[in-house]
Amino acid sequence: MPAKQLQVIVVGGSLGGLFAGIVLKRLGHAVRILERNPTPLLHDQGAGIVAGGDAQAFFRKYDRTHRAIAVPSRLRHYLDRDGKRIHREDTAQQMTSWDLLYHLLRANFDGVASEYCEVPPEEGGDGSGSYEYGHVVRDVRDGGKGKVEVEFEDAEGNRSAQSVDLLIGSDGASSTLRQIFLPDVQREYAGYVAWRGTVPEGEVSAAAQEAFVEKFAFYHTDGVQILAYTIPGKNGSLEDGQRLVNYVWYCNYAADSVDYNELMTDADGHGHHTTLPAGKMRREIWERQKGYARRILPPQFAELVEKTRQPFIQAVTDVLAPRNSFLDGKVLLIGDAVAGLRPHTAASTSQAAFDALMLDELMRGEIDHERWQEKTMGYAREMQRRGVEMGQRSQFGHHPLSR
Repeated sequence: MPAKQLQVIVVGGSLGGLFAGIVLKRLGHAVRILERNPTPLLHDQGAGIVAGGDAQAFFRKYDRTHRAIAVPSRLRHYLDRDGKRIHREDTAQQMTSWDLLYHLLRANFDGVASEYCEVPPEEGGDGSGSYEYGHVVRDVRDGGKGKVEVEFEDAEGNRSAQSVDLLIGSDGASSTLRQIFLPDVQREYAGYVAWRGTVPEGEVSAAAQEAFVEKFAFYHTDGVQILAYTIPGKNGSLEDGQRLVNYVWYCNYAADSVDYNELMTDADGHGHHTTLPAGKMRREIWERQKGYARRILPPQFAELVEKTRQPFIQAVTDVLAPRNSFLDGKVLLIGDAVAGLRPHTAASTSQAAFDALMLDELMRGEIDHERWQEKTMGYAREMQRRGVEMGQRSQFGHHPLSR
């Protein structure tokens, strides 16, 4: 146990919050994760993730389940409109899924059992960890004497407060904590969305398997990019034939246009700002998009769109906080709460993992607070810059492999 056990609240219970929670719990501290979602488990996001070096490093160091987390992608290649390969890069990468990482992290943080893995035993020196749903932070104040006062509301509307030593904001690109300390920093729509979906590996044709299985495939044309790769299947299965083919299809929609507003209005007539969830898309919107796929995409990609059962949409946005430390370091922002990266970087999960690894070094005294800020903000600024550059070229410029 540390010389002094800190009382810590982490706001946000997705991957970034769990990364930070595990680091702090393993250092012997008492960690309480507050998640605004009221459901007992966050729903499967149905999303593929490129497992970058920092994410892999985190799981090597902290995952006590010791299970494999990724499907290998052995190369990157680009197709033309007819589905023929026009360029190849022998670049190996590791592809995983949001749901697999989430369940592994829950097993490690608070012992949640699932079909994804066995729950590892606690070890000597561990602190404590709790994960609470339906909690929304309403205010944060300097409590004096090294403390922070956090006021929050539960799903029943009851308000309470806790005095803690450290408050971590990992509550996403629309971060409540960031809005409290930096109210002028807001997400801005980038002018296009990502259509997303998955198809079981065993349901795609031989031609599509040849294009996508254990490969990272791309197609570019003016104002459109689509990519696909193989990710773990049900309960994180890595078995051949049991995995999923995941795709991301970027399409342009002007802000506040009729098309955009129609797109983000669900089957119940409710409008959504940044994400249209799976199962909520209007039938006529999806039928129209499938027709568009048949007209403009290579046949292998059009097949994925046609066979998708639960598509969802994420608006692409930009946000970058000018700093990530407040109240003399008692409040820290990490991950998307600092920089909401465009998905072209494939770095959102890695950013959260990197920030947590740097948090470990900070708490152990291996780096000082100034160095922690320098490293984490440096990562955020560079990845945010790259994402904007990649997205603008893809959607509003000319990609060199566009066809």
